[in-house]
Amino acid sequence: MYAMMLPGLLFILVIYYLPMFGVVIAFQEYNPIKGILGGKWIGFTNFKFLFQSDAVFQITFNTLFYNLIFIILGLGLALVVAILINEIGNRFLAGAYKSIILLPYLLSWVVAEYLLFSFLSMDKGIINQLLQFFGIEPVQWYAEPMYWRFILPAAYVWKNVGYFAVIFAAGITGISSDYYEAAKMDGANRFQQALKITVPLLAPITLTLLLLQAGKIFYAAFGDWGLFYNLPRESGILFSATNVIDTYVFRSLQKMNDFGMSSAIGLYQSCVGFILVVASNYVIRKYDRDSALF
Repeated sequence: MYAMMLPGLLFILVIYYLPMFGVVIAFQEYNPIKGILGGKWIGFTNFKFLFQSDAVFQITFNTLFYNLIFIILGLGLALVVAILINEIGNRFLAGAYKSIILLPYLLSWVVAEYLLFSFLSMDKGIINQLLQFFGIEPVQWYAEPMYWRFILPAAYVWKNVGYFAVIFAAGITGISSDYYEAAKMDGANRFQQALKITVPLLAPITLTLLLLQAGKIFYAAFGDWGLFYNLPRESGILFSATNVIDTYVFRSLQKMNDFGMSSAIGLYQSCVGFILVVASNYVIRKYDRDSALF
């Protein structure tokens, strides 16, 4: 059994742990020609530059703001959708609905960008054409940051809720029908059965998903970097509402070629993520020891 684990352990070691040596770049004035070992050691200067930047509050707020909304909306709506699908008596239709809601998850954000642009384009967008049809002035969606506080969460839910719903639906199939039959005999309706049986018995899955997402709360949409980079089409006027830590790192590296500061931000994200995972696991362990990761 241990020999069978060896390929997986080697993969994790090479892909995830060996590159961790590169965090020293965050404390260096890194020069690609000299390499990691030849860089000038400058201590916490890169971190000082980051936290003195005018953008640090904005990108931190945006990252936390959106990810908290994503957790609440994403998991909440996914649970509701899974329960509704479970109420479909026809297995063929239930499977068809699962496939349909899962389809957006399989699309890249590049494809989603063009789909969104077809709706929000100033000249030929479907929404603006409808507004003009009813005599309403068209909206410049790509020039008004306030709209994107709602567009980005809507896009995230559209793309990801199907994935989480399928996970919840799989959990529902593992619930014994005896619970529901007993509830029917006691006069419980469908809503009461879902609230008193389905939701509590899905708590371990819900807590595990919460715990996994808590560790990535400082990342753009839990790794969906394209949501913040592709959908706004790099419109600078929208940065106040769409710029998050990951996109800020990318643009800093792209424009200033500053590897040290980019690494410092990455290390900052990782440390906060680690603290959040440990804290979340501690809270969940107090609530339900079996649902905790460690």
